Amino acid sequence: MPRYIRSKRFGGTFFFTVTVKDRHSSVLVDHVDLLRESVRYVKSRRPFDIIAWVVLPDHIHAIWRLPKGDNDFSRRWQLIKILFTKKLKNQTHHQSSIWQNRFWEHEIKSDDDLRAHIHYCYLNPVKHGYVFSTRDWPYSSFHRDVKLGLFDIHWNGVF
Repeated sequence: MPRYIRSKRFGGTFFFTVTVKDRHSSVLVDHVDLLRESVRYVKSRRPFDIIAWVVLPDHIHAIWRLPKGDNDFSRRWQLIKILFTKKLKNQTHHQSSIWQNRFWEHEIKSDDDLRAHIHYCYLNPVKHGYVFSTRDWPYSSFHRDVKLGLFDIHWNGVF
């Protein structure tokens, strides 16, 4: 069995894919407010910058920048998953964690790499057929980036 080695870079920028066990579930969008609360709580105690984020029914894509001197994204994801699971158990019939045990991460190496992964996040709901346009998916930091002037509301991956 191959041994996966995670990046140890301090203060790096990373792209993540985090999935639930049941790939036919819509738990993440059904309970997006619990997920947001969980992320805010962890972020307040273990800061990181959210460069991009999209929540789909059964998985999340996110790009984080960690503070200088910090490389512990694994603990942050662990805490988010634990907190979300606890909140979900308090509101629903779920009795065990809904998450897959691991997550996938990629260290961002350049501006072009970052841009490509941001676009991947924002186009993912279109790719999966949930919406026809990026602007129509409500569970994305795309809307924040439009307000900041980083993207046009009509952007859909075409330059």
